[in-house]
Amino acid sequence: MYRDSLLYVAHSASGPINIIGKMANRHGLIAGATGTGKTVTLQVLAETFSQAGVPCFMADMKGDLSGISQVGKLSGFIEKRCVEFGMEAASLKFEGCPVRFYDVYGEQGHPMRTTVESMGPMLLARLLDLNDTQTGVLTLAFKIAEDEQLHLIDMKDLRLMLDYVAKNAQKYATTYGAVSVASIGAIQRSLLALEEQGGDKFFGEPAFDIYDLLQTEGGRGVMNILAADKLMLQPKLYSTFLMWLLATIYEKMPEIGDMELPKMVFFFDEAHMLFKDTSKALTDKIEQIVRLIRSKGIGVYFITQSPSDLPETILGQCGNRVQHALRAFTPKDQAAVKSAAQTFRPNPAFSTEREILELGTGEALVSFLDEKGAPSVVQKAKILFPLSQIGAITSDQRASVMASSRVAGKYDTPVDRESAFEKILKQREQQQAEKARQEERIAAEKAQQEREKEKAREQAKREKEEQRASKAKKGILTTMLGTAVTYFAKTLATQMAKKITGGTSRTTTRKRTTRKR
Repeated sequence: MYRDSLLYVAHSASGPINIIGKMANRHGLIAGATGTGKTVTLQVLAETFSQAGVPCFMADMKGDLSGISQVGKLSGFIEKRCVEFGMEAASLKFEGCPVRFYDVYGEQGHPMRTTVESMGPMLLARLLDLNDTQTGVLTLAFKIAEDEQLHLIDMKDLRLMLDYVAKNAQKYATTYGAVSVASIGAIQRSLLALEEQGGDKFFGEPAFDIYDLLQTEGGRGVMNILAADKLMLQPKLYSTFLMWLLATIYEKMPEIGDMELPKMVFFFDEAHMLFKDTSKALTDKIEQIVRLIRSKGIGVYFITQSPSDLPETILGQCGNRVQHALRAFTPKDQAAVKSAAQTFRPNPAFSTEREILELGTGEALVSFLDEKGAPSVVQKAKILFPLSQIGAITSDQRASVMASSRVAGKYDTPVDRESAFEKILKQREQQQAEKARQEERIAAEKAQQEREKEKAREQAKREKEEQRASKAKKGILTTMLGTAVTYFAKTLATQMAKKITGGTSRTTTRKRTTRKR
């Protein structure tokens, strides 16, 4: 319940326990074993922020938080609590909160997408579980895509971009460094595994606008609930998605300093997943964001089983704490209980460590920041009951809430604009067309050369035949001439011989005649 800039969320033997509005962005922690009441505590906190006009974002692991959208009702348990808290049950105003349901898979809520380039190589490397070498290659691919204005929107863009870098590795080696083709192959296999898990649905357009999380309706903060029951089956995708969302909010929100109330509150359930198998560089980045984001009016509340699930640097920034019961069955559990007790400012009235073990469902040890920003002495308290429905809603109720949402239809239809995939394919088609033209030109030149050679051969053949014919003709003429000459010569010789012979005979005859005379 919200009243006079105070967020009334718990009640102790000495009276109401409130979170001071201007201290609500100093972050918080809700811890406790399974079944001790963490989800109801989260619901009470969230609806109290909603009453104050503060929008919230939370992940719904089992569907239970969806009940915050519906009007609650009086029960025997609530009547009993009213007596304990000195409240009149008849004066309670049960009501639901304005809610928008979201779902990465687009099944139980409006789709939530982002582009590959918006997520960036560091978070994507975590999502794909890449080693340092593979992360370096992925970062290189992102840099080349940025320099060549090849937008990475969805998974097919990234896959083809990696293939493009691999095929042009030698070209980029001098400018960007050596490209390991083996590492690119490993990244491609990780992308394939992510697609088989449905992770590819998270990447695309229209990209989610984080300002849709900062809305109010009728003066009440909108509760943005992410359906996470299916998403939780892929812990890396779940935690990386929330990392991206928190980082995006941090990057886009302006500096506003301390306010009477937060601009928005971000509840991070199963927070231990955020830091599991996370590189030091990324852990440091998260710590920096959590430390600085409060100056932008954003409060972050981590929900987990034990405070020891969080790094000390993160835990130290959680000023508002609610600790439900812990179980200590092993020495490790006992150490965790002792560690949790030591995070509170001691109360001389009881042993914090013992109380953590003895708390009942709905009971908690509570310590919120005072007016000066210092942790208050830890108190044993009972968490207030929610005024909205406790438990999951029906599929018809969910559909009704989604249909009346202001973002209904905004993200439903995917958009596939021109990006790296289309540009690289177009470039390859142009290269293939140019190659085909070159091959055609070369083939045409070869054909022309062959035609010219054939023409030359035919010309040579004709010339040879002409030469042969000419030679033959000359031979015939020569033969004929020779024959004619020979014949003429013989004839002439014969004639001359006859003349000579004939002349001689006449002379001899005349001589003989003269002698006779």
